Amino acid sequence: MTNNKKINSSQVIYKTEELLEASNNRYRMTIQVANRAKRRKYEDVDIIEDPFIKPVIRAILEMVDEITQPEIIGD
Repeated sequence: MTNNKKINSSQVIYKTEELLEASNNRYRMTIQVANRAKRRKYEDVDIIEDPFIKPVIRAILEMVDEITQPEIIGD
C-alpha cells in the first residue's frame, strides 16, 4: 500500500534533533512528547487523519513546529 503523505525517516530524525537542541532538559522534552502522543492517540480515536503516521512522530513534528514557528500558535 503506498501513501502519498509518507514521512521520510531522515526528516523525522532531523526534526527530533531540532526539538532536543531547543530544549533545556532532554528527559523533560521526552516526557512531553510521550504525553502529547498518548493524549492525541486517545483524542483522535474517531478521527483518522493519517493512520500511517504514528502518534509519537506526529507529536514530535507538531512540537518542533510550535517551537520553531511561534506565529502558528500566536494570538
